[in-house]
Amino acid sequence: MLGLTMRTASLVGTAVSSTSANGRVQRQSPTRQTVRVNAALDFAELEEEVAAPKARAVRKDGLSAKEARQSRRFRAAQKAVPGRMQPQLPEQAVALMKANSNTKFVETAEVHARLNIDPKYNDQQLRATVALPKGTGKTIRIAVLCSGDNIAAAKDAGADFAGDEDLVADISGGMLDFDLLVATPDMMPKVAKLGRQLGPKGLMPNPKAGTVTTDVATTVGEFKGGKVEFRADKQGIVHVPFGKLSFDEGDLLVNLQSIVQAIDANKPTGAKGNYWKSLYIASSMGPSVQVELSAIREQE
Repeated sequence: MLGLTMRTASLVGTAVSSTSANGRVQRQSPTRQTVRVNAALDFAELEEEVAAPKARAVRKDGLSAKEARQSRRFRAAQKAVPGRMQPQLPEQAVALMKANSNTKFVETAEVHARLNIDPKYNDQQLRATVALPKGTGKTIRIAVLCSGDNIAAAKDAGADFAGDEDLVADISGGMLDFDLLVATPDMMPKVAKLGRQLGPKGLMPNPKAGTVTTDVATTVGEFKGGKVEFRADKQGIVHVPFGKLSFDEGDLLVNLQSIVQAIDANKPTGAKGNYWKSLYIASSMGPSVQVELSAIREQE
């Protein structure tokens, strides 16, 4: 160890004896002496360590640890897009995202917005919905917990499942063949009993998500037509799908603009300073492209 070190040595003396006045020999305990020795500072060793830092291990193929975990397809696509901190115009960003898709299936287009918020505080949490004008390109299965005439109204609007006690019993038994659960306010006490089944799947109805409503027909129609929920994760990043790569570039731009407007409209009251940090778009299996936020707002 570099620096000033202290070495301690203990020296034990021999026993000392003395004669008392009555002639008896008294033995005293041996004396112990402690000696501290200061080691000299080795500056030469310190200079060698600073001058020659420890070399990192290099793979034979020359790839970093992060690149080694990426596929050849992804690395090739990443070389074709601009690097980080090089924002592109919305039209150029969407074109690059579509051009670098080379999978065997139709990928989903995703928005990743980094915001200047800390969701651990209640007044900086973000959770809302946005209706995508051009839809999501995905078929969503909706279940509705309601009673009376609302059951027929929900089914007429396109709900895959609708019911009262019978649907509660099915869900309690493990039936989760739906992507979204909508409930009327009077059914929420019954929904609370399904927390173990719905909670881990993120299917609990919530007023902020627009899934607790009295107008089940309108709500089902909106979600079937492209309404999606979004929220900020622990790092303050919002992830939202905004279509499929099979969409026209113009349709993707319209959906992207709607998401930016919805995030601005639902700005938390506790957000301070610059609300937006960065905005990226990417396909499900492709590299991300940074988008110039001001250019999107100019199109509003």
